[in-house]
Amino acid sequence: MATTSTCTAVAAVEPVFTQPERLALAGFLAGYTGLTREAYALDLRQYASWCQQHHLRLFQARRADIECFARDLEARGRARATITRRLCTIAGFYKYAVEEELLEHSPAAHVRRPRLDYESHAIGLDRNELGALLVAAGLGHPAAHALIALLALNGLRVSEATGANIEAPVRVLVPAAPLALVPGAPG
Repeated sequence: MATTSTCTAVAAVEPVFTQPERLALAGFLAGYTGLTREAYALDLRQYASWCQQHHLRLFQARRADIECFARDLEARGRARATITRRLCTIAGFYKYAVEEELLEHSPAAHVRRPRLDYESHAIGLDRNELGALLVAAGLGHPAAHALIALLALNGLRVSEATGANIEAPVRVLVPAAPLALVPGAPG
């Protein structure tokens, strides 16, 4: 006959975050809404996960730990802009904790961030560029305004808007805005 035994031992589970860490995380994220809050929450989740994997509490981290986190992101092929944003989020989190007197000093205060390219890799116009383009087109010939509106507002390609052969060069002349409309220009 086989005998079985049961054990009623209770294992103590240590919480992932201390109370001050929880207060800092909740308070920091409460200052943001929408997509910004979601992005910051993701950044902090990834950082907290990395800290946990390295047996490190958030409020025990030092500058070298945060820089190791950044090097780990680089090693995993993250873009420099992504790494910089994550480091900015972490720095903001620790700054909040210091301001709320939950932490004596920020370990992220002097963390080096990757250099970013100054040239934009954006493939579209930003809001200001689009506005300037529409103003310039509105001051010109009505056909130019219509073409620019089709291109800018509907996302059409030049060949779609003009019906032109894509192999043939297409020239679209848009008159520049008069100097009087340019801020700081004489006139």
